[in-house]
Amino acid sequence: MYNSQSPDRAELPTPKQLFRSTFIAIVSAIVMLVTIVLPAEYGVDPTGIGRLIGLTQMGEIKVQLSEEAAADQNPPSSASLPEAVASAPAEMAPAETVAQTPATPAIEWRDTRIVTLAPGEAAEIKLTMLSGETAYFHWSVPEGGANYDLHGDGPNGEFISYEQGRNAPGDEGEFQADFDGVHGWFWRNRTDITITITLQTRGAYTNIDRVL
Repeated sequence: MYNSQSPDRAELPTPKQLFRSTFIAIVSAIVMLVTIVLPAEYGVDPTGIGRLIGLTQMGEIKVQLSEEAAADQNPPSSASLPEAVASAPAEMAPAETVAQTPATPAIEWRDTRIVTLAPGEAAEIKLTMLSGETAYFHWSVPEGGANYDLHGDGPNGEFISYEQGRNAPGDEGEFQADFDGVHGWFWRNRTDITITITLQTRGAYTNIDRVL
């Protein structure tokens, strides 16, 4: 009824060949898992190859964004927040006392950058710095807050996270570069309104650039 011919027994793979093919496939899958999938998806890099080719940094950002999304979906309840301590209003000092107090000089910032982010958008600004150099900064979000990560990246795969925060209205201070490279801020707007971030910087750095 059918004209198809059964394959010749000599053409069929031997059990040894089947075992060898299966073994090679398993080893290849393990190598891809360790060197590509784990660094790119979870930021886990047991061999160091992922960071060398830039996959580990991508995985770390994915994990960070996933944690941010989970935190935004489960905000802390108001019951867990400490009760505000009411303080009596301070008495106004006499006019002559105020007049004798010297005014605090305004800080002269070297650079100012303004970033506008719609809901869900992200931005990144980096300073080019040498190891040991110190930068001073101040940034604020008048409309509410933003998730952020102050971190650094080096030319040879170096990475460090100096500080992180969620729904922060701003931050200020200083940090010292841990290695030669670019160091700065990654922000993401997890609110349902458009926000504006104003960043002011000064200190030891050669360039300031928006990279995202």
